[in-house]
Amino acid sequence: MQKRRISNSQIICIILLWVVLCYILITRSETINFQIIFSIVVSGALVFIPIYKNRRNNDKK
Repeated sequence: MQKRRISNSQIICIILLWVVLCYILITRSETINFQIIFSIVVSGALVFIPIYKNRRNNDKK
């Protein structure tokens, strides 16, 4: 079973949504502590690692 490729417009939308969510998280919090920074880093990894793997696999084909 072959994985579906993500288009450039889908990647841009995913990244923009992630940036907006991070902005909301930072602006709505009273203080920026380790928990907020950790959640931003983990969510970034969950967003960017699959995008990177998808782009890398597209370049090989």
